[in-house]
Amino acid sequence: MKVAETSLPEVLLIEPEVYGDSRGFFYETYQLERYAEFGIRGRFVQDNLSYSEQGVLRGLHLQNPKAQGKLVYVLQGEVFDVAVDVRIESPTFGRWAASVLSDENRRQFYIPEGFAHGFCVISKSALLAYKCTEQYFPDGEITVAWNDPDIDIDWPIDRPKLSPKDDQGLILSEIDPARLPGYRKVG
Repeated sequence: MKVAETSLPEVLLIEPEVYGDSRGFFYETYQLERYAEFGIRGRFVQDNLSYSEQGVLRGLHLQNPKAQGKLVYVLQGEVFDVAVDVRIESPTFGRWAASVLSDENRRQFYIPEGFAHGFCVISKSALLAYKCTEQYFPDGEITVAWNDPDIDIDWPIDRPKLSPKDDQGLILSEIDPARLPGYRKVG
């Protein structure tokens, strides 16, 4: 397994070891001890699947309290996956990191607690899976605007298909800081 830091040190890009032959392939999508060696120590308590058509953009989502860490990967198709640091007083507050995840590259994206998450589908359709370190808590849900000009994510599409909730996301600088997670320096 290869693990690389992104431009946001806590957000990790993971390339699992894949064993393939003429019959197909096998790889572990998660193994507690191996992932813990790379700093992914959260206890996963919920698994989610998301199916979307090309051009759909979901996010940028987070919840606070009950922040969720996420281990994201694609079972079918291809997505542009994004993490945004929204932790108050973080040295990387408002910065983003992204990766293309697909059923071909089998990469995984680890997004720790305190980061907003979003993705857009760049293939005909995509089936995305992710593990969460906390259960869904609707009362703590926050949606940051996918097109927040201060964050300035370089999305690969100009006119995404959005849910009403995502279309009404808030500009990060306009969100009450008391609603956002705090930054805890590690080490």
